[in-house]
Amino acid sequence: MGYSRRQILSSLSALAFASPNLLSASKPDFLSFDKKPTSDLPIKIEIFSKALVDVIDPEITVEVLGTGYNWSEGPAWDTTRERLYFTDVPANKAYTWTRAKGVETFLDPSGAAASETRGFREPGANGLLMSRDGRLLICNHGRRSIEAMDINTGKRDTLISSYQGLAFNSPNDLIQAKNGDIYFTDPPYGLEGLNSSPLKEMKANGVYCLSADGEIKQLLDDMTFPNGILLSNDERYLFVSQSDPKAPIIRRIDLSLKRDNDIVWFDARKYSENLPGLPDGMALSATGYIFATGPGGVLILGPDGDLLGRINPGSAAANCTFGEDGSSLFITAHSRLLVIKTRVKGAAWA
Repeated sequence: MGYSRRQILSSLSALAFASPNLLSASKPDFLSFDKKPTSDLPIKIEIFSKALVDVIDPEITVEVLGTGYNWSEGPAWDTTRERLYFTDVPANKAYTWTRAKGVETFLDPSGAAASETRGFREPGANGLLMSRDGRLLICNHGRRSIEAMDINTGKRDTLISSYQGLAFNSPNDLIQAKNGDIYFTDPPYGLEGLNSSPLKEMKANGVYCLSADGEIKQLLDDMTFPNGILLSNDERYLFVSQSDPKAPIIRRIDLSLKRDNDIVWFDARKYSENLPGLPDGMALSATGYIFATGPGGVLILGPDGDLLGRINPGSAAANCTFGEDGSSLFITAHSRLLVIKTRVKGAAWA
């Protein structure tokens, strides 16, 4: 992308001083979570293409399921138990939501206890995913690891915590292939000082693949702040979002060609309009539409990367996932948990 880590952090600091609330709103991971948006912010569906009506009803009502979180993240749907898991990263907690009981505390702490971690700004869990073997996969900042949790017993097993003898920064988001391989991102958001943290052992903020047989490979080492991650329906392509104000992109890698076809699939700069949010978590429909958090909320992208519309909650959004019958899109939008009905179903319901 042409920017050094020092330049990125320098520009972030300058931007924060120029406009104290901008970065707090657009990506709370960089600064603080003190100022939360109110729970009654208006939610709008914005139309950029008439093709949006095939994906979502522009007049649909967005339902608010929970409020009061510092920075909600990591939504994962559990089909067996018909419930959603999600995290509040700074609060170091994880929650469940069901139609019957609403939001309930699930894990406290969700990651490592704050008393056990020095030099961590966020020791809690971030991204979550239901594994193909029925366990809950957890990106644990405080343990700098990917864990697998038995939902029935609460037992957690560490799947990976290092690469070539060096501790990860703070694994952030993950996706699992049909063969069991796990792809994940490793930005430094959990560490105090981010890239300047004395605890940071990795030179790169990398993207990795943990194979089903336990082999770990680094796929990318040249992204500034890799964040959300997604596989295409045919698993040929890997999509990785970059939460960088100077290069807010979604990158697409052709796994079958070993990165010979590596492109900037979507550039969010021209759609930012100084709106809160950067490219972060993503969800995929069975028909190839990508719901990608970014400037102004959740961007609805066609299979070719065309912007069709935006779900604008009036605040930044961190992540989203499909659940219930496959047509409910759950959105973690800063201090709120939202759900909206779509006219498409998630990839898992194909």
